Amino acid sequence: QVQLVESGGGSVEAGGSLTLSCAASGNIFSISIMAWYRQAPGKEREFVAEIRRNGRTDYANSVKDRFTISRDDARNIAWLQIANLKPEDTAVYYCHARRVGTPSGVDDYWGRGTPVTVSS
Repeated sequence: QVQLVESGGGSVEAGGSLTLSCAASGNIFSISIMAWYRQAPGKEREFVAEIRRNGRTDYANSVKDRFTISRDDARNIAWLQIANLKPEDTAVYYCHARRVGTPSGVDDYWGRGTPVTVSS
């Protein structure tokens, strides 16, 4: 099992910035992808950004100019830096980790989320 704990959310004004953190623990061996998703009120959870073990990153088109994902495998932490926050960024942000090479092939894990509220 892998446990993921997010932190860093909060209430900010539009134009501000935040850095979200995701700390991984447990059976972290073979975590290939760490990613962030978000779910706005009344909407489905959506992909935000991901980073692979080799450092390759991918972003949703709506955030690629303002969000930066990074990870430190030695510390088992991933971050999501968010700049120039907009009210439409208001959501609960979830950390996701994917392990590969497990008996089931692929295992996915989720944190409980950290809320971000952006006021205009």
